[in-house]
Amino acid sequence: MGGIFSNSVGHKLVMAITGLFLILFLVVHLAMNLTLTLNDVFLFGRHWGEGELFNTAAHFMISTPLIRLMEPLLAAGFIFHIVYATLITLRNRRHRPVSYAVRAGNHLSSWSSKNMYILGFALLLFLVLHIWNFFYKFRYTTMPETVIDGVTMDNSYVVIAELFNSSVLYCLIYMLAGLVLALHLSHGFWSAFQTVGWNNLKWISRLRVISIVFAILVGGGFAIIPLYFLIR
Repeated sequence: MGGIFSNSVGHKLVMAITGLFLILFLVVHLAMNLTLTLNDVFLFGRHWGEGELFNTAAHFMISTPLIRLMEPLLAAGFIFHIVYATLITLRNRRHRPVSYAVRAGNHLSSWSSKNMYILGFALLLFLVLHIWNFFYKFRYTTMPETVIDGVTMDNSYVVIAELFNSSVLYCLIYMLAGLVLALHLSHGFWSAFQTVGWNNLKWISRLRVISIVFAILVGGGFAIIPLYFLIR
């Protein structure tokens, strides 16, 4: 038992658990970010003007102590997932320095599964850019303010809208990141569940379909946001 994390099964288990944790964060993050596209709408018994719904959600996230405490845990989860994936990749390449001349194909193999580290590294580069453009500004710079229902809060919507409206290049990069994320999830989602025990033939086939649908919804959901501002 003590050596489970020193073999390939243990490595996959660690990646699966941290991956599922990050998938949960992505779903919550996407749900909040999609409120950027809900402007001049009637929801929850009231009318929301431009940016009001997103700013209210962002203010709730920032002002809730429990959520603020989750930030370092989330950061640690990302770092651990990336570093651990790097160590496993380097270890596997060291143990198998020469590629096979012929690769056996099966229904579980895919381009994404063979390039998970490359996709993950591309997402890491985008994450650094994303943190610089948004998280850093939100936390450590002077933000414009707005008043909603008598509460003064940061006008995060304006900062995001200005960046998307002023840079077609960043919009394209953001949409490309959505595609890369979809490819990463298309393998990572079902693989994680397979690792934690849903590995019978019936569930594998179902999970592969679910993972593709999930990957398209999440990756496409993030890509829709810059597209929304481009169209506007």
